[in-house]
Amino acid sequence: MSPRPDPPEVDRVAASRAAIAARRARAAVKKAVAERSRSALEVAEAAWSDPTSPEGTLRVRELLGSIPGLGPTRVARIMAQLGIADSKRVGGLGARQRLRLREWLERREGRRSRLVVLAGPTAVGKGTVSAYIRENYPDVLLSVSATTRKPRPGEIDGVHYYFVDDEEFDRKIAAGELLEWAVVHNSYRYGTPRPPIDKALAAGRKVLLEIDLQGARQVREAMPEAVLIFLLPPSWEELVRRLIGRGTEDSEEQARRLETAKVELSAQDEFDHKVVNADVGDAARQVVDLMDAPGRL
Repeated sequence: MSPRPDPPEVDRVAASRAAIAARRARAAVKKAVAERSRSALEVAEAAWSDPTSPEGTLRVRELLGSIPGLGPTRVARIMAQLGIADSKRVGGLGARQRLRLREWLERREGRRSRLVVLAGPTAVGKGTVSAYIRENYPDVLLSVSATTRKPRPGEIDGVHYYFVDDEEFDRKIAAGELLEWAVVHNSYRYGTPRPPIDKALAAGRKVLLEIDLQGARQVREAMPEAVLIFLLPPSWEELVRRLIGRGTEDSEEQARRLETAKVELSAQDEFDHKVVNADVGDAARQVVDLMDAPGRL
């Protein structure tokens, strides 16, 4: 018997370079999903067309973990529901697993049209966070509320609020034009015009409502699919400082609003998510990320 030929030497340097290039390519795919320039479903379809591609060699948990709003705990729960092992790569899924993942991703993509309610105690900074989202996340439609109070300095009709008189507010209620409305701080009425919201949701837009606690409860009754986010202050002392510092109420009104804030804070467990407003930009990012999270899985 003739001796077997020696196996060819492995080019370790070339193999190392190829491995590094593959990791970078997979990282680029995950970054594109995280930045929303590619959808997870698009990546999955590319993986199934070519299982050897960067998309195909990506692990399913890595793909799901790249989706904004999905943390490791939720990803593990989703994979268990789909019956996909932690080690599975997207391109290596069987036919049934591909079907289950595709259906889940299609349902999730369909939920991009999302209504989110942002509420919280007085002076917590709801308006500041909402304004930041308006300026920095153009894909989010910030609903404009109607109110019977007078404009504060710098507020613009039709941008910050629709400023209307009591007669016009009554007309909107009678015509069924308000998704919710309430008397806030025992003084003025606030309400959310419904037609613009229905139109935006039908077009697949993400809509943010910045309203009070009473309004949030009404929205939950009228539209149970809405996601409710409670904005918290870093501390009670900081909330007091913000209320006094803005100087828009006299001392008697400040005291009354702080008492109301205590009641409002006690209702935070009614909400789906809580976000602490220690930094406006960070709080805004968390709210927007939650708009892309799947439903209450």
